[in-house]
Amino acid sequence: MSIIRSGSTRRHPSAPIFASEQMREVFRLAKRAAASDTKVLITGESGVGKDVVARFIHEHSQRSAAEFVAVNSAGVTESLLESELFGHVKGSFTGAYRDKAGKLQLAHNGTLFLDEVGEMSLRMQAVLLRFLENGEIQAVGDAASPLRVNVRVIAATNRDLRERVRAGQFREDLLYRLQVIHLRIPPLRERRLDIRPLGMHFLESSPGVKLTEDAWKALGQYRWPGNVRELHNIIDQIVWLSSGDGPVDVDKLPDIVTAMHNFLPARERRRQVADDLYQALVNGYSFWDHIHPLLLNRDVTRHDLRELVRRGLSATRGNYRGLLRLFGLPPKDYKRFMNVLGTHDCRPDFREFRNVSDDNAAPRPAAVNLLPPLPEPQAPGEETSDIALEKTAS
Repeated sequence: MSIIRSGSTRRHPSAPIFASEQMREVFRLAKRAAASDTKVLITGESGVGKDVVARFIHEHSQRSAAEFVAVNSAGVTESLLESELFGHVKGSFTGAYRDKAGKLQLAHNGTLFLDEVGEMSLRMQAVLLRFLENGEIQAVGDAASPLRVNVRVIAATNRDLRERVRAGQFREDLLYRLQVIHLRIPPLRERRLDIRPLGMHFLESSPGVKLTEDAWKALGQYRWPGNVRELHNIIDQIVWLSSGDGPVDVDKLPDIVTAMHNFLPARERRRQVADDLYQALVNGYSFWDHIHPLLLNRDVTRHDLRELVRRGLSATRGNYRGLLRLFGLPPKDYKRFMNVLGTHDCRPDFREFRNVSDDNAAPRPAAVNLLPPLPEPQAPGEETSDIALEKTAS
């Protein structure tokens, strides 16, 4: 995903693509941040372009001739993350067949972009804090004296770090170190003027594909829960679906664009995303084809998925098997579905949704009424299986 024109070099920084005043202000502040070596924290939802703003800062800084090195803190386990950042020596752990320089060493005199910093364990936060204080690195398993490197750190997260500090999941002293300059990137739905220029940029590689004004209007009305990354994916789908016999109109857009927007009034994002996903599923979309890829691409979070499952369980009165038909899954996928939920810690306790009277039940989205009533558990053994799985999850 990118909002910067292709063909960029370190000597000739690329021009960002935007039309909104919000992004004009973001890049104005980013250019000011580039003039110093101060640490920067970039926040915003998944897919808004935090990596692009980080690279923009690097390209406009005095470090632009050196490396811009990106590390995704959520992409590797804690033990491997330490090796990824600081390097390791041969034989320091199983699989360490040779010495390996860490990303911090590779970024010497350049910039380290530390994405998903909110997912770091408390131990790794302490290790990172120590580096930020003294600038020294020591490879895993190395008994030699530490090396000193000159690296500018730009961190990014889609989490509310102050909330995580209050929950005891993020170090307050590390937050102060990282958030010397704070840049917040607004979600795409808050800067709809950027949708068309970004979409036209993504269409540059397919000059034969044009969109009608009505199609652009539909794209402008969509909520874009996956932000710019999702816009790029949707444009790729439009190109693939295009028959080449004229401009692409609304009826040729991917169904998800016209089925998942304007369901609800504006409110808190996490609840809104889960409601949008739920509405799409009960109106014919598939968990495997539409929702699961969003999770794997980090366009939706575990929290979003967990809230989606809670809405489903409210409709099925705690019956996990009842979610299969609700979410467009065949019965044979029950075990696979439960394994995915377990892997991502998205299995709410089904007992919370059992024996809830209609008077006390939370309101359900109206789309549930479009479905025929869900069947009762078919056999005692099947219900026991649900309970056993839930005990295992807990």
